[in-house]
Amino acid sequence: MGQPLFIVCLYPLRKMYTDSHTHIYLDAFSEDRDKMVNRALKAGVTRMFLPNIDSNSTGAMLNLAEDYPGTCFPMMGLHPTSVKKNFREELERIEEQLGQQEIIAIGETGIDLYWDKTHLGEQVTAFKTQIGWARERGLPLVIHARDSFREIFQVMDETGVDGLTGVFHSFTGGVPELEKALSYGFMIGVNGIVTFKNSGQGEVVRSIPADRLLLETDAPFLAPVPFRGRRNESSYLVHIAEKVGEIHNLTGEDIGAITTRNALELFQIDLNGS
Repeated sequence: MGQPLFIVCLYPLRKMYTDSHTHIYLDAFSEDRDKMVNRALKAGVTRMFLPNIDSNSTGAMLNLAEDYPGTCFPMMGLHPTSVKKNFREELERIEEQLGQQEIIAIGETGIDLYWDKTHLGEQVTAFKTQIGWARERGLPLVIHARDSFREIFQVMDETGVDGLTGVFHSFTGGVPELEKALSYGFMIGVNGIVTFKNSGQGEVVRSIPADRLLLETDAPFLAPVPFRGRRNESSYLVHIAEKVGEIHNLTGEDIGAITTRNALELFQIDLNGS
């Protein structure tokens, strides 16, 4: 861990970025969604991966993927903050979609103890269920871990990670948490937080091996500097790439190429978008 990023056969991917985690199907983009997608494409963000939230979001997400084939790719999962007492019904609704839709990953799933610890038990059960879906279908797992690395790691150690691939999205842990996440063979998603002045993520990002690094916006949340505090969008991914490149003494385009290669491999997508 901690070796410098390297570049291998990147020239076909230069000026190409992949937003591995973006919620651009949400109502925050209802007034200018098409213009926003076109801004991303103009900036070189040629692929945008859409994590699901719950059964209420699947329709908008799938519609967006249908409107932009080869550009927007849907996932299917139950977000931990949507895990309530009725979580089993939610899981059933989402599982029904798994057999009907072509998706690239299970997610986002995981555990979130930042907002509410009331349903920790339910979150653990829902997370384990979705780990099972990923293993059964041979799909990557997109993990949300907020104030919950200990609990996430405990579940993964209990269930085992044989046959699993995936990413810890919006990674905010320290180097010890990074080492544990990497030990599972998972990738690490870096977003606008790395651009925040006091984020403390520089050392962590510097320690991510080249073949484990992904870029994401998590739009409409967590807009990077110089847009912090505004609505985030996928075109802003280039600013995250520039910051990560600065940390690794590479250009933003180099980082875009590296992370695009990683994303295509993890999510089993070829250069033609299929």
